[in-house]
Amino acid sequence: MKRPRQNRWSRNSPINMNHYANKKSAAESMLDIALLMANASQLKTILEVGPTFTLYVPLISLISISLILQIIVGVLLIFIVKWNLNDTSKHYILNLLENIVTALVFIIVVVNIFITAFGIQRPEDTKS
Repeated sequence: MKRPRQNRWSRNSPINMNHYANKKSAAESMLDIALLMANASQLKTILEVGPTFTLYVPLISLISISLILQIIVGVLLIFIVKWNLNDTSKHYILNLLENIVTALVFIIVVVNIFITAFGIQRPEDTKS
């Protein structure tokens, strides 16, 4: 009896955990890049306004913390993607790295909530 051919879209085929984890990490990396660009834009805006803004130093500090943490998360995600999840000897370190990334992403979200709360709106151009 001939077994039906299973392709990668078949519901009965087992999931490749390494492929799944790599896709998940790649998606996290793309979101990290989007947030990195948003923070860079916010930093540019606050630097353009200058130290006359009331919350200048706190915003510079928060944006800097967010940017540094995002770079760390990006580097950790690169390491996670490079390692083979199917190798059981790597499970402990991969789990540890995933937990660290999750904690750092949570901190980044909280920091960005404060950045948004203290954020600055560009003053509208007034024509006289």
